[in-house]
Amino acid sequence: ALETLKMFEKKDSRVKSAAATNLSFLYYLGNELEQATNYADLAVNSDRYNPAALTNKGNTVFANGDCEKAAEFYKEALRNDSLCTEALYNLGLAYKKLNRIDEALDCFLKLHAILPNSAQVLYQLASIYQIMEDPNQAIEWLLQLISVVPTDPHVLSKLGNLYDSEGDKSQAFHYYCESYRYFPSNIEVIEWLGAYYID
Repeated sequence: ALETLKMFEKKDSRVKSAAATNLSFLYYLGNELEQATNYADLAVNSDRYNPAALTNKGNTVFANGDCEKAAEFYKEALRNDSLCTEALYNLGLAYKKLNRIDEALDCFLKLHAILPNSAQVLYQLASIYQIMEDPNQAIEWLLQLISVVPTDPHVLSKLGNLYDSEGDKSQAFHYYCESYRYFPSNIEVIEWLGAYYID
């Protein structure tokens, strides 16, 4: 894939930008941040209005720890294409990392309107409500999430934990049992179930 895409580097700017965007993404997936950054720069310089190139550039900046600057690239990508879901999702993550929770929530709610059955978006919404110390809303979003991915043991144990913190032991027991059924090696779940049976 890398060899094929490198053949397009000498073409006109739009083709070069598309090739560089894909190369940047491949290097990013391979955790080669320096190469990913170089190709992200090339993609953006070739076509400043390419939302995928701007998103990739934001990703490389985010990976280097500058969430504020990454957020700027994601916002620019969204100005060029308001339906660029990758930029919107990553902007939400950047805001979450920057502890700008209300803005992160806004991003993920917009995404939910575009992608109502996205497991990642539903998980982020639950996570944000948990940060906001609103367990009832977090539970609501997690219940939607398990309707999309009913066998995820991590989500099931998270539901068990939330119900337990709310004092609903029977619901907590149900979700911890379900989590244990799909992944019987989670020590925290085993400990909770053991303590429940002792009680």
